[in-house]
Amino acid sequence: MFNLKKQLAVSGGAALLLLLLGIWLIVRGYVYASVIILMVMCVYVILINTWFRSFVTDPLEKLTEFSQKIADGKYGMQEEVILDNEIGELTGAINEMSKKIAMADKTRTEFISQISHELRTPLTAIEGWSETISYDPAVQGDSLRGINIITKEAERLTRMVAELLEFTRIQDGRFNLRIELIDIAAELEDALFTYGDLMRQAGITVHYSAPEAEIPLIPGDPERLKQVFCNVLDNAAKHGEGKDIDVTLREDGDMVQIAFRDYGHGIPEDELPHVKEKFYKGSSKNRGTGIGLSVCDEIVTRHNGKLDIANAEGGGCVVTIRLPMTSD
Repeated sequence: MFNLKKQLAVSGGAALLLLLLGIWLIVRGYVYASVIILMVMCVYVILINTWFRSFVTDPLEKLTEFSQKIADGKYGMQEEVILDNEIGELTGAINEMSKKIAMADKTRTEFISQISHELRTPLTAIEGWSETISYDPAVQGDSLRGINIITKEAERLTRMVAELLEFTRIQDGRFNLRIELIDIAAELEDALFTYGDLMRQAGITVHYSAPEAEIPLIPGDPERLKQVFCNVLDNAAKHGEGKDIDVTLREDGDMVQIAFRDYGHGIPEDELPHVKEKFYKGSSKNRGTGIGLSVCDEIVTRHNGKLDIANAEGGGCVVTIRLPMTSD
């Protein structure tokens, strides 16, 4: 194997010897010889720098880009091992790490998928029977209250299982959109109506600002976008601490912008860059899987749109969804 460390040591030593030889010739009065030696040393230094860039700097830059792709979630990628030196060994080690991360991620996804499917059947039975028992006139008082708690917890677990299944579909490449021309205002208003009763029961008022002019039909998957709206509304209700929620819809150039603003404590600044990451929950005490926003971000991204999360002025959090008005 070509030893990079030894090569650098030899090159540095040779450059030092040339410099000392040039100084010795100057001291001895051999001016022309010393000039030649110094010129040779300059050429040697230029060649060493060129070699260093070709065999050290450039490969390290490629490795840095490659490592960043793995950090961004592109597990299993492999970089060709060209150099037979320490950098080549490093490339091989990163390739092995990438392969093992991909295997671990695949195992995790398969496990989540299997567990989620196994949980659906008993949860359906629990929901059905608890709802049936709640209508029994013989069940009263604390017993009825307990049955209602079971029903709500089963519904919560069912939503979590649905999120996990969505996550596995994304990971496996089975997540597809059915794009058609839709009335985005109508879809948003349907989501607000769906959550309206739940919001009112929780003492939350949703203030909706409709667009000033009618928005043309835009390309989108109505079911997936409604899923995004409902998820964001649910998060706003959880983190808004029972306060009001503002929802606005408007045109912004060639994009449609939907904004959801709550009036809670907001998100710590150091957690904002991570809130859309899979399974990230930060310092939140709310129960959940931590993948709801990740799924929403994936849906919006596949619509060629963008989902942004930021803290609002005066407190609270604002989620902004931007969708293109054309399919170009």
